[in-house]
Amino acid sequence: MTQHAWDSAKNILCIRLDYLGDVLMTTPAIRALRQSVPGRRITLLTSPSGAAVARFIPEIDDVLVYTPPWLKSSPVLAPEYQLQTVETLKALDFDAAVLFTAYSQNPLPTAMICHLAHIPLRLAHCHENPYQLLTDWVLDPEPTQGVRHEVQRQLDLVRTIGATTHDQHLSFAVRDEDRRWLRRQLESRASSRPWIMLHPGATAASRRYPAALWAEVLAQLHETLEANLMVTGDANEIELAEAIIAASGVPSTSVRLLAGALDLGQLGAAVELADVVVSNNTGPAHLAAAVGTPVVDLYALTNPQHTPWQVASEVLFHDVPCRFCYKSICPQGHGDCLAKVAPGQVVAAVQRLLARQPATWRMPPLNPPPHERLITAPIAGR
Repeated sequence: MTQHAWDSAKNILCIRLDYLGDVLMTTPAIRALRQSVPGRRITLLTSPSGAAVARFIPEIDDVLVYTPPWLKSSPVLAPEYQLQTVETLKALDFDAAVLFTAYSQNPLPTAMICHLAHIPLRLAHCHENPYQLLTDWVLDPEPTQGVRHEVQRQLDLVRTIGATTHDQHLSFAVRDEDRRWLRRQLESRASSRPWIMLHPGATAASRRYPAALWAEVLAQLHETLEANLMVTGDANEIELAEAIIAASGVPSTSVRLLAGALDLGQLGAAVELADVVVSNNTGPAHLAAAVGTPVVDLYALTNPQHTPWQVASEVLFHDVPCRFCYKSICPQGHGDCLAKVAPGQVVAAVQRLLARQPATWRMPPLNPPPHERLITAPIAGR
């Protein structure tokens, strides 16, 4: 298709069938699409998790929730559900669809849905020739030619149709009502001390720093910094957070348990309020990047392309020969890429970020492929 066809496309469907952090890392590319043609309207087709965060992203006008049958976490749905999705998209009369995927994902099932919905322009990365399913095919160079940061991958995709932006920050708009609610919850704490937020949960077991080490981190932060401490998590992580606090020996008056108590907007406000966020590599790490809060990212070496983007950060890991396994459960059973990160390293990283002196860091080489490529995540102002 010609560039003129994309320049005339005003009603755009963006598709990202992943989780909160993945949608956040797609927001710079969505912004590029919106800014490149005046009057564009952006609709996001995403998972239920992605839909929850979309309402905090100003660049998105509308959201459609879709559960694809080709994702392992999806429930079994009747074929009629897929046909109804096609009819819904057809009725909305989109001019174009941009399919955002990780390199390990195949865009063709979604491209087929868009094709059946009569969406005339369809753009995606793809490893194989899509023939009629994509009008604009970008041959996927990953991973054989190196792996880009996830944000850069999506920016590179939309650049092929002339969509660019000077503002490449992640997008998340914290609401004033959530700020006010949070401050009411925390008003009894000493305002002169820094706020440190700890988020010990993650959906994948391979990306969780051990609970016993979290307890040591909490204890050392209390002893060393006398900081205001809060521990967050979803409703399924309340017991984890309670166990960590109990094992740390930190008095309940010195740490606020917020696991299970925050909706997404309130979590965004808590991340924004914090002076430093300490998190596994999961949604709150990307929320921190979106609102500009420095983050200590306990980065399991499951994959290299999701480091904090354009925010002061410390990325902590222990290099292992089995790095970049792309597994939700450690295939070696030891979890050493996180288990061998000492609590003292975490506390030292927090101290550096509080002093605004973040250390430089470098991801270990990809294995495979054999060549080395740095996965970059630019830091504003560094």
